[in-house]
Amino acid sequence: FDFLGLRTLTIIDWAVKAINVRHAREGRPPLDITALELTDKKTYELFARGDSVAVFQFESRGMRELLKRAKPDTFEDIIALAALFRPGPLGSGMDREWVDRKHGVAEVSFPHPALEPVLAPTYGVIVYQEQVMQIAQVLAGYSLGGADLLRRAMGKKKPEEMAKERAKFEAGAAERGVDPRTATQIFDLMEKFAEYGFNKSHSAAYALVAYQTAWLKVHYPAEFMAAVLSSDMDNTDKVVGFLDEARAMGLAVLPPDVNASTYMFEATDPRTIRYGLGAVKGV
Repeated sequence: FDFLGLRTLTIIDWAVKAINVRHAREGRPPLDITALELTDKKTYELFARGDSVAVFQFESRGMRELLKRAKPDTFEDIIALAALFRPGPLGSGMDREWVDRKHGVAEVSFPHPALEPVLAPTYGVIVYQEQVMQIAQVLAGYSLGGADLLRRAMGKKKPEEMAKERAKFEAGAAERGVDPRTATQIFDLMEKFAEYGFNKSHSAAYALVAYQTAWLKVHYPAEFMAAVLSSDMDNTDKVVGFLDEARAMGLAVLPPDVNASTYMFEATDPRTIRYGLGAVKGV
């Protein structure tokens, strides 16, 4: 196991606790962040505007530009964008190809009709390592274990291993009646994309946390931004940036008050944040 601490999970936890205090006061049931519908229109509109400051994995300027071009409207799109925004895919133009196909500028085509179910979620572009494995299964009859070995061989780029895998793939494809030229082209394509392929399960986990933070930002802006500010209160530059964002979202930020403030930033009502004393230098 590779255990990674993630500040964003703390932000979500703090925001949800603050929201549930308000819900209890108003006699509403508590919010369960793990039970969100992944189809919220307003959340996708936030992504499509590139309005994703403080949204996990989607806050860099480059990613916000990509969001504006991509205009994601499904959870599958968010998963793909989390995988595409990395040096390999960006350098190869995969992101542009994906965006053009999504919006009908380029034709969505599949290297073989049997691969449509595998590649349809990403508009015919190979984005994930799992797709490389599925192609080997569907076209060449690989077992899942064999397909994982193929994925690893492609990642390591060892010529002798690749020559063995190519022969195995082409033989398996021939047994299934796939034209030898098509099989060779598809193997070349897999090899090219395997250099950039990202692990989809990893990307989906990132996308879920990104969606949860974007949903909170849309529906509970004061509680969410108070949690974001509290998580970085020892970094003045970040606090300044997040305060600008909160004001741009139409939230009022009340100044620190020795009688009213707590240590952390907190939402005093749905549109107002009270400054936390912990963010005052020297306190």
